[in-house]
Amino acid sequence: MKKLKKIKNIKIIGMGGSILGSKAIYNFLKHKIIKNFKFIDNLNASEKLKFNLNKNLNIIISKSGNTLETISNFSSIKKNKNNIFITEKNNNYLYALAMQTKSEIVEHKNYIGGRYSVLSEVGMLPAELMGLNVVKFKQFNNLIKNKRFILNLINNVNFTLNLIKEGKFNSIILNYDPKSEDFFKWYQQLIAESLGKKSKGIMPILSSMPKDNHSILQLYLDGPKKNFYTFFDVLEKKSNKINKDLINKPFENLKNKTIYDVVSSQKAATMKVFSKKSLPFRSFHILKRDEKTMGELFSFFILETILLGKALKVNPFDQPSVELIKTETKKILL
Repeated sequence: MKKLKKIKNIKIIGMGGSILGSKAIYNFLKHKIIKNFKFIDNLNASEKLKFNLNKNLNIIISKSGNTLETISNFSSIKKNKNNIFITEKNNNYLYALAMQTKSEIVEHKNYIGGRYSVLSEVGMLPAELMGLNVVKFKQFNNLIKNKRFILNLINNVNFTLNLIKEGKFNSIILNYDPKSEDFFKWYQQLIAESLGKKSKGIMPILSSMPKDNHSILQLYLDGPKKNFYTFFDVLEKKSNKINKDLINKPFENLKNKTIYDVVSSQKAATMKVFSKKSLPFRSFHILKRDEKTMGELFSFFILETILLGKALKVNPFDQPSVELIKTETKKILL
């Protein structure tokens, strides 16, 4: 790790749960990170994946070691002497490739599914290389003893189950923090892939606020009543100040305000309107942007998802229909 920490340019190659967690960590805590990370998390036929052979580190992640997109992306770049493979230690393609190229192998434990793996080596090794304190992410032992946390968790699960019984299956995340967008893409996969079985499940939809006030908020307010909502924002103490010299009537109330003041006011106003219209919602207000907070958020949503799966009588740990796509794709490529 001491040797690897000297490398400033790092590429992470993976799909879904193998990469979404570390990408969420990077963008949520970017203010604490001085290294350059690039995330290769989709197939883009037109993109040239250029790598400096001597100054980059590639981290290739796939639990099964047979993920088609991950293998395709890694195989399309030039050879690099600095590669770490995170995969199961068994007879899979990436493990064999790592052995062949004499690359470092970190074992992906076979009992940890990809979308639940962010607090394992899959997310914590990249976090360590980002220069973050990985110990502070591990909050489960503290949270499980916290009666307030447990009560909030149970109340949120109960709240969601009651809404599902009322026929509300669309979970709209009203996100007021751009740095949390990738965190909610992680959450999107977690909730959709874990619960979408037996004609049950929740459709997680990410909405960027307050931008979406000017596009789809009208639908949320007066459209079909099939949705429930999650408001989310993070306190920004160092937000940009509005230049009072450029403010005139009728916007004098903006003087001495920051951009975060405006965002916070819009969130409060929107919640007030939602209450008046009896639209179901919950709200998260994050006070500190650090590793501990991220660990708490990961733990909360993972536990919430598992409990929802158990209550809905679906297995929250498998993804049987996704495997059908993989099988059919391989047949077409043959």
